[in-house]
Amino acid sequence: MHTTMRNHSRAVDSSPNAISRRRVRDTVAISTAMVACAVLVLRAQPAPPQAGQLAATLAAAAAQAEPSGEVSTLTFFNRPIAVLRARVLSRGPGDRVTSASRILDQLVSEHVTGPVAVQTVEGGALVSVGLRPVFGLTIPDIDPLSGETLDDVTRQTVARLQQALADAVEARRPAMLVRASALSLAGVAAGVLALWVISRFRGAAKLKLAHVAEKTVAKSGLGDAGSLRATRMVDYERRFVNGAALLLHLTVVYVVLTFVLRRFPYTRPWGETMLGFLLDTLTSLSLGVAHALPGLFTVAVILLIARIITRVIAYYFRRIEEGRIEAPSWMYRETAQPTRRLLTALIWAFSIVVSYPYLPGSETDAFKGVSVFLGLMFTLGSAGIVQHVMSGFMITYSRALRIGDFVKIGEVEGTVTHLGILSTKVRTPRREEITIPNAVVTAQTTVDYSRFAESDGVMTPTSVTIGYDTPWRQIEALLLAAAERTPGIRREPRPIVIQTSLEDFYVKYVLMVSLEQQERKALLLHHLHANIQDLFNEYGVQIMSPNYEADPAAPKIVAKKDWYAAPAAESAGQLHRVER
Repeated sequence: MHTTMRNHSRAVDSSPNAISRRRVRDTVAISTAMVACAVLVLRAQPAPPQAGQLAATLAAAAAQAEPSGEVSTLTFFNRPIAVLRARVLSRGPGDRVTSASRILDQLVSEHVTGPVAVQTVEGGALVSVGLRPVFGLTIPDIDPLSGETLDDVTRQTVARLQQALADAVEARRPAMLVRASALSLAGVAAGVLALWVISRFRGAAKLKLAHVAEKTVAKSGLGDAGSLRATRMVDYERRFVNGAALLLHLTVVYVVLTFVLRRFPYTRPWGETMLGFLLDTLTSLSLGVAHALPGLFTVAVILLIARIITRVIAYYFRRIEEGRIEAPSWMYRETAQPTRRLLTALIWAFSIVVSYPYLPGSETDAFKGVSVFLGLMFTLGSAGIVQHVMSGFMITYSRALRIGDFVKIGEVEGTVTHLGILSTKVRTPRREEITIPNAVVTAQTTVDYSRFAESDGVMTPTSVTIGYDTPWRQIEALLLAAAERTPGIRREPRPIVIQTSLEDFYVKYVLMVSLEQQERKALLLHHLHANIQDLFNEYGVQIMSPNYEADPAAPKIVAKKDWYAAPAAESAGQLHRVER
């Protein structure tokens, strides 16, 4: 039966069209069978071993990762991608970064820029681009002290890598570069225009402020343009305008530079960093000012209270200095000023100590370090300073010196012009100003010629030596007459002559006079000595101190008839003896 049917079929399909249709049908059937067999074979085989092997390799590598003590940052297209710290399979962070950079360069050259995927295993994560592994992250790569976790670092790494790859693709587009160049030129042009406008505004502002100042001075009647320039107010206004213009110039340059850098993919990270720095700085400054306001208000209140107290103290002690208020028993007018300064310094020092905890940044290490450094410098360099300061207090409160006194300190003679904490200044008759440290003043003998000059009078000595053959009464009369002739010598207390010693060959006479102005001592003594010489020459008395080499032929004595030789008189001699 089958034979008959096959034969019949052959007989029926013996035509050429039937043969062609049969061939097509057979071909389709064979192809379908092959596809079906392939599907069955693929379904019957297990999953490809690559994924499992990769996961196993990654897990083994993560398990063997260890800290290396080296830190290397993976950077691609000028963007930091990840920080690697671990040694994986004997490869340090530097080698891992080099390998990842080479793979990323190859991927970009092959135009493979995504997708960026992450395969995680226990203790690590593998970052791949376009199904190609690039680098891995392990637990030792994470910095736990900064609060990092593997999941957070992985997410940040993927985001950064996607941005870097996008920038790399964008940089290869000529149209984008042309557009970025055009925008950059426009930004630079806008910046130049802004700088020009600021410069013009600066000039106009300076002229306007000067005009307003001159107009205000003219209306007030306080002076003219010359007096205004003498006050330097216009210079201060110009400096303020120049400073504001410079700040605006720097701001424009900063903004333009940030704008230009952000136009190009490779320099975009720099521009973003500059923009972020500016925003972060402004934000931190604003927040710092806001947080510091309560402390600054407290400091202002403390300083205001200190200011009020110091003003009250200054008012009280100034009235004591002027004699309008009777000073307490423990204070004198000459010590009122240094006491006021000392109390003022102590109050301000105390207010600064109280205000210190409220100052912004007082708790920072930098502030504390500067404070310690300044304290150390003061401690090391204050040994001599403290000695001078304490000596200054002793001079002030012992009332040893006063400003305006004519004194002699050691070998220095002059008028006291300044009594400071550290030193004393003296102006000599030769118009020299000599600065003497207070410690030196207290260590030397100080002679004050002005302290009793107005009340009791200070006696200034000058001496001559005359031989025994000249009557002493005549010498006294001549010296007193010279003092009488000299202007600037007080009549009360009266000048006196003292025979201080009877030497071997002559008598030493000392004339004591009281000067009206001690600071003119040298000039007054000059006139006194000139009058002494004139009088001695007028009366024929030699000013000499003889020294004998042999006994004289006649004794060197004064005859009684010559005891009162002119200008001496017996009555004057008796009066002089009584006064003495």
